Amino acid sequence: LLYWNSDSTNLPGPMYTWYLRNTYFENNLVKPGKCTVAGDKVDLSKIDIPVYVYGSREDHIVPIAGAYASTRHLPGKKRFVMGASGHIAGVINPPAKNKRSYWTNDKLPATADEWMKSAKEHPGSWWTDWAGWLKGHAGKLVAAPKGYGKGTKYKAIEPAPGRYVKAKA
Repeated sequence: LLYWNSDSTNLPGPMYTWYLRNTYFENNLVKPGKCTVAGDKVDLSKIDIPVYVYGSREDHIVPIAGAYASTRHLPGKKRFVMGASGHIAGVINPPAKNKRSYWTNDKLPATADEWMKSAKEHPGSWWTDWAGWLKGHAGKLVAAPKGYGKGTKYKAIEPAPGRYVKAKA
């Protein structure tokens, strides 16, 4: 986990600048039609599907109030869950480790502070809550394909994990 934490993102400069400007400085992602991706205008109010929103309580990159605010911009049915710890350790918390805790609240008041006042703490990983939510929204289970790239227009380039995983940044 700590090694992953020190891994660089290796993003192209112009892409990273666009990302910071549109999603942080100008907050264009939440302004209908103000942000475009590949020429298409983005309007979060059109994403009317069930959404599971997760935030880490001590996240220094995506503060919990910011993660929670996303529930105000998506019209579909939403579930917000807060995990203990920070940006990486909060997210990467396998149930088998039996570490940390997470909070749930079926109500979605206006702010994260209000949400936390009546949230219920659960021991262990938030992954179990997510798995239950996914099961309730998923279709029938199907067997995983035995091979990769067969019968599709997108053929496998090379076997997993791929040379980019082993490349030194």
